[in-house]
Amino acid sequence: MKGNLRIALAQINSTVGDLEGNSRKIIEYIQKAKEFGVDIISFPELALTGYPPEDLLLKPKFIQDNLEELKKLAELIHDIVAILGFVDIREKDIYNAAAVIYNGEIKGIYHKMLLPNYGVFDEKRYFKSGYNPLVFKLGKIIFGVNICEDIWHKEGPVKEQARLGAKLILNINASPYYAGKIKEREKIVQNQAKENGVFVSYTNLVGGQDELVFDGQSMVIDKDGKIILRAEAFKEDLLVLDLPTEAIAKAGLGIPLNKIKFKKIIKISDEVISKKPILPKRETRTLEQVEEIYRALILGLKDYVFKNGFRNVVIGLSGGIDSSLVATLAVDALGKENVIGVFMPSRYSSKESEEDAKLLARNLGIRLIDISIEQIYKIYLVVLETQFLGLERDITEENLQARIRGNILMAFSNKFGWLVLTTGNKSEISTGYATLYGDMAGGFAVIKDVPKTLVYKLAEYRNSLGQLIPERVLTKEPSAELKPNQRDSDTLPVYEKLDPILKAYIEEDKSLDEIISLGFDKETVYRVLTMVDKSEYKRRQSPPGIKITPKAFGKDRRMPITNKYRG
Repeated sequence: MKGNLRIALAQINSTVGDLEGNSRKIIEYIQKAKEFGVDIISFPELALTGYPPEDLLLKPKFIQDNLEELKKLAELIHDIVAILGFVDIREKDIYNAAAVIYNGEIKGIYHKMLLPNYGVFDEKRYFKSGYNPLVFKLGKIIFGVNICEDIWHKEGPVKEQARLGAKLILNINASPYYAGKIKEREKIVQNQAKENGVFVSYTNLVGGQDELVFDGQSMVIDKDGKIILRAEAFKEDLLVLDLPTEAIAKAGLGIPLNKIKFKKIIKISDEVISKKPILPKRETRTLEQVEEIYRALILGLKDYVFKNGFRNVVIGLSGGIDSSLVATLAVDALGKENVIGVFMPSRYSSKESEEDAKLLARNLGIRLIDISIEQIYKIYLVVLETQFLGLERDITEENLQARIRGNILMAFSNKFGWLVLTTGNKSEISTGYATLYGDMAGGFAVIKDVPKTLVYKLAEYRNSLGQLIPERVLTKEPSAELKPNQRDSDTLPVYEKLDPILKAYIEEDKSLDEIISLGFDKETVYRVLTMVDKSEYKRRQSPPGIKITPKAFGKDRRMPITNKYRG
């Protein structure tokens, strides 16, 4: 058996709810694939609707419109097999589905069998589980189609499809990113390929959707578990490659041909495309983790801004590390012409902070607006003087400054349509070291899931590509500058101690005693955990932010606000 099966993995950036736009993109990629003589092209999970559609799935018209769009698409697909994710309906049940389309006809529809219902996933809220592990035949090649979670389980559909004679598994995905996820994915897919003796084509979604970022990094694995080729990270890509039909024929569980249940195999065509142009050679560079996270933040920010119809963003620049990193990310994601900085000094702002904010703006090439809040702050103090008579100044007066700044930024947002980017990091959001309706006010929290220690690493990484963030910003002690000689360490443990405690409690769900057993001071751990627990009401009112850790606030971690449990 000579020749090749040419497959394409269409790693596209779908937009949730944009059925017509997603459909146009699907056709565009099919046309590109046909120019390469591709036999089979696969698209990501729910590519037609975008992922995750969430409660759009409760709208019957949305389901019907997606089916109508699929029908139109099928009529346009000829001389290539297309595997396309969509939402199917049978009677009153809806399914996360993949259509196998050829020559204007839907040859078969696979329903996702294993539905994730953990972390950011709520698929059992919407979908019914499928039960039929379909396999198909193109020429002499028998292949199976399944969806995302289906490949993560050893006893799942992959094994059954291999038993039915499949030698190639085409798995379509919307697998969201967090740091280290690609290694976990690779291990799972490699093990499935080796244990079932099959080639695996793993097509993943790319793009930002609210808090989630999909990193792409689609891949093809041979029957021995070796990665043949990878698609790009964090960008759209059409990965085209040849699989020798002779090698595919030797794959599978070694089931004799007369034992394969051909009645269960859906026949597509007797032939594959014979004339194929020569493919250009390609290699994909793997990313170090800090670069990977930086690119995830850029993609998540870019898609959130542009997919939601904004063009410009505005950021309060303090001269500190967090706002400096957010502004730099914004320029890399959106272009310097779309980023505006606002420096809002008070009586407690240092000369160094002003110099650093202005130098950052010059380095980035962005517009900087300078507005002192001193007069507004004085008026607030006068207005409240009678009510606060006889009381010591405390955090109330500190937070007034943050809230004045938040109001100014929101005024710019209202007047000019600029999206306000908040600058709080995960360490601050976790402990409540942030002002509600002050520095938490805004539309998108870019580094909400980035611990403070990682903020520094990301800034250092970006500066390694070209100095943008002033060196003093990286070395001076962090301060909110809301009172004389203030330092973050006055309220919080140093970040090198704080962040590991937060990771253990928030991401690993360790108890107080378990964290202490790791070598941390009991009093410090108790204080940190108390701060985290008491700040849930703040986090519930914070803007969405990009998930880059295994457990982020929001979709991942859903704690009750009213909660007396401590442990």
